[in-house]
Amino acid sequence: MKGIIYARVSTNKEAQTTSLIRQVDELKMAAKVWGIDIKDIVEERASGYEAERDGILTVLEIFKEGAADILLIQDETRLGRGNTKMALIHQFKKMKVPIYSIKDEGELSLSETDSMILDIVSVVEEYQRKLHNAKIKRGMKKAVEAGYTPQNNLTHIGHAAAGRKRKNVPIEEIVRLRETGLTFHEVAAMLRGFGYDISKATAHRRYKEYEAQRKHS
Repeated sequence: MKGIIYARVSTNKEAQTTSLIRQVDELKMAAKVWGIDIKDIVEERASGYEAERDGILTVLEIFKEGAADILLIQDETRLGRGNTKMALIHQFKKMKVPIYSIKDEGELSLSETDSMILDIVSVVEEYQRKLHNAKIKRGMKKAVEAGYTPQNNLTHIGHAAAGRKRKNVPIEEIVRLRETGLTFHEVAAMLRGFGYDISKATAHRRYKEYEAQRKHS
């Protein structure tokens, strides 16, 4: 197995620097015991309450690319504190990345409360996904009933580029969908279903820009 060592302290104080070195050394020794090859070591000096930390974002990117299999930390507080800690543990869980800690002498062991929180978050995310898909289906049904024909308007569907996020959303598609009576939320949901990277706010802004240009033309 290929592992990533992540060590964190909150300040640049000399005592904290010593702690950072100790974390890395102890994790290197633990990795040998666990039979894990260290691919990279990420050290960071930042508050555990901050989610947007360069070091942890680098770690997430490495696992996203599939370049490593397991994360090694001293204990769960090194990942973060409070909500940040739970969000990161949840993210690694979704990525199916095991977390090993020295404190637990192996795979990270969560408290009953933390486990319950993660279960709740997972259930909420699943229902959000179902609601999102339901909104797309509902929007498509309403649009088709109003005469919208996606097979004619979205001609790129089925091409090699289909499925990729698209920066440029044809304004004519937003207008057509809007004129079928869909809300901007439904318009955005439908277009995202076709692979366009668009939010409700963007759909609304593009439509307003279109109306402004039409008035002045």
